[in-house]
Amino acid sequence: MNRAGIFLMTKKGLQVLESIIDKGFSSNIGFVVGASDKNVQNDYYHEIGELCSKNGIPYFDKDETSYKKLNVSYLIAISWRWIISEQKAIPLIVLHDSLLPKYRGFAPLVNSLINGEREIGVSALFASSEYDKGPIIARSKCTVEYPIKIAKAIDLITECYIELVQDLVRKIKDNVEIIADSQNEELATYSLWRDEEDYHIDWEKDSSEIKRFIDSVGYPYKGASAFVKNRKVRIFDAQTQDDVSIVNRNPGKVIFVDHGKPIIVCGRGLLRIEDGQFDDTLEPLIPLKNFRTKFI
Repeated sequence: MNRAGIFLMTKKGLQVLESIIDKGFSSNIGFVVGASDKNVQNDYYHEIGELCSKNGIPYFDKDETSYKKLNVSYLIAISWRWIISEQKAIPLIVLHDSLLPKYRGFAPLVNSLINGEREIGVSALFASSEYDKGPIIARSKCTVEYPIKIAKAIDLITECYIELVQDLVRKIKDNVEIIADSQNEELATYSLWRDEEDYHIDWEKDSSEIKRFIDSVGYPYKGASAFVKNRKVRIFDAQTQDDVSIVNRNPGKVIFVDHGKPIIVCGRGLLRIEDGQFDDTLEPLIPLKNFRTKFI
């Protein structure tokens, strides 16, 4: 019974599954459970299913129950958004997108990048009754250089996932005890869930902070937002510009237009918008049609 049941989704989950199959651990995967998620542009539900079918791995939808009859020694959750409570007798290992105990909770990678953290990574821990407070099995980390877009950061931590999960499955295969250590509560921080309001740009901030924010909530997420005459726009890319002396500084107003690209006054510094579109019509923001524009 040296097998794991794996709950996963998204491109990150697919790549992790590919990696452990490539290492020859297919027979140590008891089953895979996937899920469709309309909140992401591609949940990789079908791609994961096809990979399982090709390699003889039982694949189930999260709403099915027959996988519960299959014997496994551990459960592993990767990029999983739902509570796994049906098989409490089986140890559940969760992979979390932060170096715990920092950034417990929601959107840890996004919030880490917004805050300009120099190290990002992944923690493997045993699940507990309180989220992300269980004992830590292992961590894997990498350094980041700014600017960096969220898609690139996801690629970086995917390598951390692969390292951790390969080691976990190898231990399960060899029947090696998986040991974990309690977290230091004095070092714990929490990361709140984000909703549509949290995509909104605060133009009172420094242009470098706004640039980092735009990069942190871009694809595969919706993108940073602002309003132009009551129309919501998504801003996908921007570049900081040297500041100028403005006697009546009013963050959000366009001060220059460079080849159709608006340069916007921030609380400190300037920001040139490189790419964006209107939410309602998907009309491109560039070239800007009206110089006298304020982004709110």
